[in-house]
Amino acid sequence: MNDVIQHTPDTKQLLSPFKLGPYTLLNRMVMAPMTRNRASEDGVPVAANVLYYTQRVSAGLIITEGSQISPQGVGYPGTPGIHSDAQVVGWKNVTRAVHDRGGHIFLQLWHVGRISHPSLQPDNALPVAPSAVRPRGEAFTRQGLQPFVTPRALEMQEIADIVDDFGSAAKNAMEAGFDGVEIHAANGYLIDQFLRDGSNRREDRYGGPIENRARLLLEITECVCDVWGGERVGVRLSPMNPFNDMYDADPESLFSHVVDKLNPFDLAYLHIVEGAIHAPEISRPAFDIDILRQRYQGTYMANGGYNKRRAVQAICDGYADLVSFGEYFIANPDLPLRFAAGAPLNIPDPATYYGGDEAGYTDYPMMGKLEDDCIVRNSHMNQI
Repeated sequence: MNDVIQHTPDTKQLLSPFKLGPYTLLNRMVMAPMTRNRASEDGVPVAANVLYYTQRVSAGLIITEGSQISPQGVGYPGTPGIHSDAQVVGWKNVTRAVHDRGGHIFLQLWHVGRISHPSLQPDNALPVAPSAVRPRGEAFTRQGLQPFVTPRALEMQEIADIVDDFGSAAKNAMEAGFDGVEIHAANGYLIDQFLRDGSNRREDRYGGPIENRARLLLEITECVCDVWGGERVGVRLSPMNPFNDMYDADPESLFSHVVDKLNPFDLAYLHIVEGAIHAPEISRPAFDIDILRQRYQGTYMANGGYNKRRAVQAICDGYADLVSFGEYFIANPDLPLRFAAGAPLNIPDPATYYGGDEAGYTDYPMMGKLEDDCIVRNSHMNQI
């Protein structure tokens, strides 16, 4: 990458290099995984995806949008996968372009579980889940929003097959040229559904006590680390997020146990969504998220409403090692450069977040190509 970041006093630590496993990241700013629904119908990354990720190589690390590990894992139209030869080739085009510009990129491994719809499943089958508990809300389908259906509870052998699917997808990600992978165990998708008692009503070794509900995540983590080594594997959790109708009666005990069990894997990082995203705040059991930071012994990546000021403070205080940004990176491909220069930020357009063409995807202006009507000068995004 030819861009040079000039550190200002308030951004010096945020924009300083960071050693992540075998890699030295350009800075501590991470592009968070964000679903954008712009792959082909069969889940193959296309040219627009190559441009989108390449535009954002000033991030210390890019984490891709969730990529389904199998046809069963699909939950939305236009999302990429990592289970077919064509998908691997499509992702190779992305990783090659990112690496050619000096960037680092991890693939997020994804199975949505019950947050799907028969119209998105092979042979119009029911979505699968730990238990036959229908989530409140609607599924995004090719025919528009449709009510969620009651999923089918997975059989024991099917759970073992899903662990194997994560392992196969991890191998495909390596073949596609990624620098590592992130296991998506957050935001109400399959692994999170097993973790939380609001969606897991099983009475076998994958349900009931916390130790059982955490079993799938730990088996998947072990399987993926066998492929990549722990230093190139991240795990994402969202202990407080009710999105996709998620709830747990005792999240502090649950996620404290999970973090304790993840420590021995010596992961590249633990990625924590620290609040509620894509969902309104609701009443839930009290939970001090700082407890997880104190318990985790490795690299901690913070996510959730961070602006420049909060990110700088988190890094300088030693609270976080890395900070991931979502919407900021959607609208500002060169976000680290803008933070460094104290430059204004582009306005994101939520109407273009999911699906569509280049509008709101690859057409946000970069530094030096700013248009007055695309810049936030006094909004909350610019209060740094």
